[in-house]
Amino acid sequence: MTSNFCDPQHSHPHWQWSTLNECSHLRCELLSDWPHAFFTQQYYPELPETLVQYLAPTATVYRVNQVHGNVALTPSAIIAAHQAETLPQADAVITETAHQSAWVASADCTPVLIGDVATGRVSAIHSGWRGTVQRIVPETIAQFLRMGSCLFDLRLAMGPAIDGQVYQVGEDVGRQAACSIVAEPEPDVDYLQQAMKLSEPAIFRDGEVGCVRLDVRRIIELQLENLGVASEQVAIAPCCTYQQPDYFFSYRRTKAKKVQWSGIVSH
Repeated sequence: MTSNFCDPQHSHPHWQWSTLNECSHLRCELLSDWPHAFFTQQYYPELPETLVQYLAPTATVYRVNQVHGNVALTPSAIIAAHQAETLPQADAVITETAHQSAWVASADCTPVLIGDVATGRVSAIHSGWRGTVQRIVPETIAQFLRMGSCLFDLRLAMGPAIDGQVYQVGEDVGRQAACSIVAEPEPDVDYLQQAMKLSEPAIFRDGEVGCVRLDVRRIIELQLENLGVASEQVAIAPCCTYQQPDYFFSYRRTKAKKVQWSGIVSH
């Protein structure tokens, strides 16, 4: 997955580097209809309330207390649940009207931004392995559909995250991830082995007994395929948070609780 593209001097289909105040961030051409960015660690410690000025200064910021689940909240739900300084627990924000901005924080987990070309509605999703196993991206898409969107109008971009070639997890985690790409898993089927034998594997063998390497973004991609989302509607950033320390924080690499933000603005 990784490439020289993570040097801003290089280019890659669907993805472009942009620079503000000598800091770099990523944009995806599939989301060119919306102000958006996958910010790098160079913007740390700025929060969305400041970062939104780079995208759409008049937009209102909405974010949540991320808990590795599969709940997506609208701005109305966030406002209703917000108490004092405590944000409601969820891992995705899906907008309702224009000029609302949705934000998520990530280090090794996958930030997913979605835009609806027909309604202008957008979403920002935080999808680590736990949220991915709980199918947070399909759950958020289901909420888009309940709000009147059509599947073929959605455009999805998965930002920088830890690459499957270096993300070691236990076999139990790999098995849960493999089962999440099956509509109705059967108890006697080894879905872990099946995921490892795909032409484009989602899970890889590891030298340590009881461990595998997990490609979370590939698992999400397979979940989207099962929903009927066309490959042309999806783009995956060719960057790895673990392997590009100059641009991205990685909890797996440093154990430091620092994050980069990703945001998108509805229209």
